[in-house]
Amino acid sequence: MTQTNNLVTQTSQRFSQWFLTDNPGTGKTSHPQQHPWWQVMCLTGVDYFSTLGYQPGIAALAAGALSPFATLVLVLLTLLGALPVYHQVAIESPHGEGSIAMLERLLSWWQGKLFVLCLLGFVATDFIITITLSAADATAHIIENPFTPAFLHHQQIGITLLLVALLGVVFLRGFKEAIGIAVILVAVYLLLNGVVIGVGCVQVLHHPTAIADWRTALFTQYGNPLWMVVVALLLFPKLALGLSGFETGVVVMPLVQGDPQDTETNAPGRIRHTHRLLTTAAVIMSVFLITSSLVTVLLIPSAEFAADGAANGRALAYLAHRYLGSGFGTLYDLSTILILWFAGASAMAGLLNVVPRYLPRYGMAPNWARKTRPLVLVYTAIAVVVTILFRANVDAQGGAYATGVLVLMSSAAFAVTLSVRAQGRSRRRTAISGLITLVFFYTTVINIVERPEGIKIAAVFYRHYYSYVTGVPHLAVYRVTDRAGGDGCCCPAIYCRCLQWDSAADCQSSGCWG
Repeated sequence: MTQTNNLVTQTSQRFSQWFLTDNPGTGKTSHPQQHPWWQVMCLTGVDYFSTLGYQPGIAALAAGALSPFATLVLVLLTLLGALPVYHQVAIESPHGEGSIAMLERLLSWWQGKLFVLCLLGFVATDFIITITLSAADATAHIIENPFTPAFLHHQQIGITLLLVALLGVVFLRGFKEAIGIAVILVAVYLLLNGVVIGVGCVQVLHHPTAIADWRTALFTQYGNPLWMVVVALLLFPKLALGLSGFETGVVVMPLVQGDPQDTETNAPGRIRHTHRLLTTAAVIMSVFLITSSLVTVLLIPSAEFAADGAANGRALAYLAHRYLGSGFGTLYDLSTILILWFAGASAMAGLLNVVPRYLPRYGMAPNWARKTRPLVLVYTAIAVVVTILFRANVDAQGGAYATGVLVLMSSAAFAVTLSVRAQGRSRRRTAISGLITLVFFYTTVINIVERPEGIKIAAVFYRHYYSYVTGVPHLAVYRVTDRAGGDGCCCPAIYCRCLQWDSAADCQSSGCWG
């Protein structure tokens, strides 16, 4: 009996030691295992690149024959807007805090802190919905495959929950395994997409009438090139899902391997390699977006993009089956299913690096919230609840996903504009940053107007998050925790201006509330 008790005690202690072992996402006190930038790009890129599974179909359905031009506008916004913005974000937050940390520094007093908390609500919404939506979309591809057994056709929720649980298991084992899987998935997926698009281009060359028919359709619908440009500018916000992945690329900067001489306070190597990560991912995706949009519009009848069409949500898979046979088509389907499921990995990585940097420091979470594995269990449980509540429906979650992505990008552009102005740089650069911000705000507003369910879902998430943080709406209290581990002090949330102090003593001596 004594031996049994000792065995149970030892097992429990070993489990506790493993479960609470520090991992990436614990802020300045952690030293996460780092990897070459191209491997981390694959981890963040599974979300970004996986949109190729449905983006060409969404573009064709939203813009019709004009979808290549609308996609071109999206690509220009990516390369000339999002990329420069996040290059600057990487410079100013080399430890992975992202644009939220920039806004925390740039916006003063309690108004700025409340704004940061609001953005954290959108971060949680964006990343959690990314996990659940990607798993649900992967499930949809499983069910729609012709070789799937009939008894699985009505198991959307069950299959999605299984995929979410498997993702949690991968992250419980650690980031090394997650990055290893991501590298293989991204390499295979991009290779297969390259083959499909290449074969599509060959088919277009063999059928030159396809280009002539497309040109005729354009001029019949829109009359002249100027009107085509105007309509493309109005339509491109519907393609906003193709912008996902940038915020996560900055958030996981602690995983990017820098130069040997890099330090915690000065990491030019890590910043330079993160720039390579962001630029390479953006260029690769831009090429795939434009070419896939062209070949799908030229080779797929418009009726097939409709809700009951064979190319709905799977345009490139349609071409794979049509021109390369069922064997290659099934291989492409399998690759798409796997990368859609694993797209949640980039979201999980983002959550594990962002949230622990703020809530424990603000005294709004227990100490175990600084540990990776407990957080993985919490986030997985939330994803399970969200999946059940929305019945694993992709369309029901799409609005919240696009809204979350665009709000974070708009806030990043806004933060960069404030930073450029605060540093006293040229008016020209400030004006350019402001223009990019306005474009992102325009895209966000258009998306919300056309799909209001997105902001509604995000508001529900934030309401529950805020209720958890504040407890009592009329007497909300922030607990300002000493970063060195002290107990902290309590300040009324509505009047608190002290969330930037380094210790409880600083807070108490500042007279910051009242």
